[in-house]
Amino acid sequence: MPFPARAGDPLAAIDTPALLVDLDALEANIAAMAAFAREAGIALRPHAKTHKCVEIARRQLAAGAVGLCCQKVSEAEALLASGVGDLLVSNHIVGAAKLARLAALARRVRVTTLTADAAHVALLSEAATAHGVTFEVLVEIDAGDDRMGLGAQSLLPVARAVAQAPGLVLRGLQAYSGPLQHVRDAAARADAAAETARRAARARDLLEADGLACPLLTGGGTGSFRDDAGAGVLNEIQPGSYVFMDTDYARNRDRDGGPYRPFAQSLFVRTAVLRARPDGVSYVDAGAKALNLDCGMPDVAGRSDLSFTKASDEQGRIEAAEPARAPALGAALHLVPSHCDPTVALYDSLVAVRGETVDVVWPIEGRGART
Repeated sequence: MPFPARAGDPLAAIDTPALLVDLDALEANIAAMAAFAREAGIALRPHAKTHKCVEIARRQLAAGAVGLCCQKVSEAEALLASGVGDLLVSNHIVGAAKLARLAALARRVRVTTLTADAAHVALLSEAATAHGVTFEVLVEIDAGDDRMGLGAQSLLPVARAVAQAPGLVLRGLQAYSGPLQHVRDAAARADAAAETARRAARARDLLEADGLACPLLTGGGTGSFRDDAGAGVLNEIQPGSYVFMDTDYARNRDRDGGPYRPFAQSLFVRTAVLRARPDGVSYVDAGAKALNLDCGMPDVAGRSDLSFTKASDEQGRIEAAEPARAPALGAALHLVPSHCDPTVALYDSLVAVRGETVDVVWPIEGRGART
């Protein structure tokens, strides 16, 4: 499928719907998070599940990232072209085919993955020895989100199993809480981050008291990165959405009570008006197949008087507060996604613009459902 634009095109020439990134904002976001990590004395491992794009990964690595997080083996495979040398596949990989692909990655770069189950440790060990590689492993703890991680009472048997298993090396602990990133109140978010840090410290102390080294304690995210670093427990953070941002993060409150905007909005879906009704209702060519809607409807950038109220498969409904100011037939609008990561996964390419001109179009190499 051809890209929706070419380098040098004006914005008006971009075919719609299209996924856009504002290069000035993207570059500022990458630089800001890298500067924060340097000043805080904490390693930065960006989560590439957000962008799935080799060119963005290259920019993050050039800015000082120690490696990348990926959520799927397929993302890790795609992002090898960035030159990354240290990959954390921050998920529990199961299945002979996926483990064989993980082993192939481990022949080329340093590969770390997660576990929280002794039976899964055996699967990882069997795959590593069968393929003649070493997997480094983090034991995932319950960081307060009641997901895949272990509580303190279950930690040591799994950690010991990793340390003793052929083909595996215990690298440390994963302490990431997804729901924490979207706790709306800043003080409540800080409290939740402090609780995650306490759990992580307790888990580390348990390992070390048992004679097991814990060189890496990683976690944190875009919504909590300042609190994560400030707690002084993690030695690495893995934010992802900071490169793009979205309306859900903007619903968080910052410490001053205003919207949580430590980074600029850089990601947009460009859409065109298909029909403009006299009553101020417009229909655009971006619907549920162009926007992930699990966190709500998108905003219309720069137009607080317009509300995106409904989406069908291929169309979106926009209502104007004043019918006289509704967009005309063929007019282009930029939508701010409510959830950036899964919106990116709907597109094959990312149109990078600077000002009113297309600078470059990047493929999104890591998109797709294959794990």
